[in-house]
Amino acid sequence: MTSTVTRQTRSGWGPLSSLLLLAPVLLGAPWIAHRQHSSLPEPIVDLINPVTKLPQISEARILGVSKHLSEDIGFRTPGTYEHALGDKWMYEQVVDFKKKCDEMIAESGRKLECEIWRQEGSGSHRFDMMGSRLYKNYVDLSNIVVRVSDGTAEGKEHAVLVNSHLDSTLPTPGAADDALAVGIMLECMRVLVETPGWSPRHAIVFLFNNAEESLQDGSHLFSTQHPVAPTIRAVVNLEAAGTTGRELLFQATSEQMIEAYSRVPRPFGTIIANDVFSSGIIMSDTDFRQFQQYLNVTGLDMAVVGNSYLYHMRKDLVENIQPGVAQHMGENTLAILQYLSSDPEVLPSLTGGYTKPTTVYYSLLGFFFLYSFSTALKLHAALFVASVALATTLFSGSQPNIGGAGKDAKKGKGKPNGIVSTSSELTAKELVRGAVAAILGFMGCLVGANVVAVIMAKVLGKGMSWFSNEYSALLLYGPPAVLGALISQLLVSPVQELAVYTSITLIQSFLALVVQLLGIGSASLLFLSSASLFIALLINPGFSGSKIEISLVTYALGQSLPLITGTMAMLPVLEVFVPLTGRMGADVPADNLISTIVAAISALAVPLFLPFVHRFGRSTLVKAVILFGIASVVPLAIFAVREPFDEMHQKRLFVLRTENITTGEHHLHLSTSDGAPGFQALVHEIAKEFGSGPEESENPEALPEPIVMDRYNSDWDPMFPFSLFLTPYKVPLTMDIGYTSPWTAPGTKFSITAEEDLVDLSTGTRSLKLRVYHPGLIWTVIAFDAHVLKWNLDDNPPNEYTRHHVKEASFYGKDTWSIDLVVKIPNSGRAEDAGILVNFIGLQEQGMWPGKRALLEDKGLDKNIGSTLLMFRDLDRWIEERTEGGIDAMLLGCVAGVERV
Repeated sequence: MTSTVTRQTRSGWGPLSSLLLLAPVLLGAPWIAHRQHSSLPEPIVDLINPVTKLPQISEARILGVSKHLSEDIGFRTPGTYEHALGDKWMYEQVVDFKKKCDEMIAESGRKLECEIWRQEGSGSHRFDMMGSRLYKNYVDLSNIVVRVSDGTAEGKEHAVLVNSHLDSTLPTPGAADDALAVGIMLECMRVLVETPGWSPRHAIVFLFNNAEESLQDGSHLFSTQHPVAPTIRAVVNLEAAGTTGRELLFQATSEQMIEAYSRVPRPFGTIIANDVFSSGIIMSDTDFRQFQQYLNVTGLDMAVVGNSYLYHMRKDLVENIQPGVAQHMGENTLAILQYLSSDPEVLPSLTGGYTKPTTVYYSLLGFFFLYSFSTALKLHAALFVASVALATTLFSGSQPNIGGAGKDAKKGKGKPNGIVSTSSELTAKELVRGAVAAILGFMGCLVGANVVAVIMAKVLGKGMSWFSNEYSALLLYGPPAVLGALISQLLVSPVQELAVYTSITLIQSFLALVVQLLGIGSASLLFLSSASLFIALLINPGFSGSKIEISLVTYALGQSLPLITGTMAMLPVLEVFVPLTGRMGADVPADNLISTIVAAISALAVPLFLPFVHRFGRSTLVKAVILFGIASVVPLAIFAVREPFDEMHQKRLFVLRTENITTGEHHLHLSTSDGAPGFQALVHEIAKEFGSGPEESENPEALPEPIVMDRYNSDWDPMFPFSLFLTPYKVPLTMDIGYTSPWTAPGTKFSITAEEDLVDLSTGTRSLKLRVYHPGLIWTVIAFDAHVLKWNLDDNPPNEYTRHHVKEASFYGKDTWSIDLVVKIPNSGRAEDAGILVNFIGLQEQGMWPGKRALLEDKGLDKNIGSTLLMFRDLDRWIEERTEGGIDAMLLGCVAGVERV
């Protein structure tokens, strides 16, 4: 029966009928992968399971916490009034938790202890970011800490830390990032303590850190100053860079912690995400960095990443968090904490601290796999050796029998695969031709997609037209990727079908081995694909009845796993990288980046496309080129008229309204972080509408001035070093005649002074305390040039005369900070040349829109400060109407200047 079907397949199935027969695999495998990728649990409302009568994670309660923090309290930027309200509310929650815990212990006599702290402290740390050296200084920032243990010294000796952050960043209320995780931690605390008889063998420390968005000050404060920090052996960090989909494990730094993650009810993690994040290509970071650096611990970094269009945007609201997201992350987190706190060996075994992880892990079809790099190396080597052996067996002949030697072959007639020779053996030369075809196919795939990317961005001026949907890039770049692969085959066809199949198997298994030898665990993706191809090829004679012809059953078997793994790789990569292109900078070739991702992963997902094409001869290949040529032009035409942004997939616009108290000038600074067309025209419209008008300006158009962006552009220092990726313009503003600056009045002036100042000409040095006074301003930044010999920021200042940037974050109401310096006096050796020119800038605490929108109703608001909010209100309304909601504007009032000290 099998033999009959196979024979009909070889002789009678044409391209369309073959594709129809393979359709269940070609459509079913991606469908299965997508279903696995997007599957979420049903949200739970009840705090107690009605069947087991035990406490359970409640998504409703988690979202209630998120809503209160993000909407009732609002924008909790470190240093703001709302930030202080969030801190107060959080401490009230843990005080109430401790009270209930103590009552429960008193009633039941359980072996349990709940301790709480409100940590407050100041400090500084170096924070290198995006290739730039940066320093942070913070004053009186706070953390809320809870420790749950069995109450014994032994039970507190080793602890697992679970962390989230209470604050949100400048333009966002932070419902998902990171109020969602705050709610999850509170739920985990409730479920654990309310579970009858539960007592942890090892302590769990819950850290609600209060300053992550100001560059991880809260986690640094805990790691360097809290008394329980030395007991931490492992960290579970909870984050969000989106609002939909399953929580993704994107960093795992030990085999023990990966093993812990394997115990969760719904694992979703892959070492590919770990490798991508560790590469630094993603311009983001988490508190995990501080724990690893200062506590030397291992751990797990988990985040919600789907729909990351809303990451650090105004619409990071509870209403946009997908149902099931909180349930998924909450149940997984609870399972990890239960395992780590109960297992007697895991946490004590981690006292050695952090080491580079050497474990391959991935979730596939509901299963979670993990094994060591050494095991992976053995598997990859064995597969490559087996692939070479199989290829040697298949291509051991001495007679060339490739199609193309004869009139019928040239016309593509004869057998479906174009082979006219009756020889039953194939030669090594044919295998080499197959390898050339495979390599050319991959290169053609990349070239085809990138050609369309260049046409869209450079020729048509319609870059990033795919931005508003993570998967739409597949429609734009998929067909030209296929077209490029097909055109490349015209250079070598006809080629024996089996030769191409075998060559791809050899190439993939070889690359899997090489990549693994380099210590990159993502080689598992190549291994899974080549293993599937190898197994199908090995058993192919049982289906085809011949060792040189390939059955369609072999195609179905060989292609299934690559399609599933390729789809499961493609979906999260596009979900992360498509929105990310909106904040990578205008100089980044976003279209080429996305087209390359689509082409490369598509080639990996459908490795048997090329041998399948050669199955039907050159005439079919030519027809396919024509077909995909048309298929490439049609989406190109559609995307050429498509707008990249809409109200749920917005462009980021950064607006600073800055008063320079040194020069008395006022400017509107505008910038964006993407290369999509239309920004310059928008800036000119804003300048015309809100800049110095014809009556006040000699320039009747009030043309904005393009600004060179480098580390000396202090106008954008509040966003340094991210500012280096921006495209800035400056628009002059004219203030009302009655305007009086609140930032130059005695007692409220932003000032920088030198104290404890000592110039020593004999050693050529100057020592001083640089004190910054910033009433009403937050997130102040100073930038200066000097050869620093010593300071209290770290023990390793740059040993040269260079530019320094120091950023500040302080608790609400704290308006003074300082740094101690010893600098080298320039070569002149004169005391008068020892002065330091300091650029400074800070954000108006009451001048941020829309976070301070409610202040416009405050009759006691200083009218001069209120002028910033009034302008932002009108500008925000104008942008909303002009772009139909396609722009999310971050509007910040700033005060800047320069001081010589």
